[in-house]
Amino acid sequence: MPLFEGLCPFSLEYVVAAAVDRDHKFLTKAVEEAYRGVDCGDGGPFGAVVVRNDEVVVSCHNLVLKNTDPTAHAEVTAIREACKKLQQIELSDCEIYASCEPCPMCFGAIHLSRIKRLVYGAKAEAAIAIGFDDFIADALRGTGFYQKAQLEIKRADGNGAIIAEQVFEKTKAKFQMY
Repeated sequence: MPLFEGLCPFSLEYVVAAAVDRDHKFLTKAVEEAYRGVDCGDGGPFGAVVVRNDEVVVSCHNLVLKNTDPTAHAEVTAIREACKKLQQIELSDCEIYASCEPCPMCFGAIHLSRIKRLVYGAKAEAAIAIGFDDFIADALRGTGFYQKAQLEIKRADGNGAIIAEQVFEKTKAKFQMY
């Protein structure tokens, strides 16, 4: 007798189709947010939805122009709002749906918030093709074709580095992240 015979009233195809439909539903909401953000002039065509237990926690779009904040990407905004709404800094029981492949900053925020799953629609190249600068992704990929910014990165020397490192040792007993 096969291992799963008689245990499941529906096929694996049904389960896969249901998961695809679910992802499509939430990704569609993220894309709708992207349109909403452009239509009201808040920022670029990016949307994100944070989901917990098949319920939308928050649905946000890019607010870079509205907030005059280059970090107000849809994913970062959604994470900030979800954390406030849920009153927690860890979103390990949540998923995020993004209309476009997250930039490294947004991916970092997704990682730091401990979100368990990311589903995105468009590839980063779609945004780059219409003029969005993704110089960090270019650097990670080893390309500089789209790079518009020049950034010097230097670690502090001597006493500056020492006092900056000491803050971690001196505060570790007072601060626990998780």
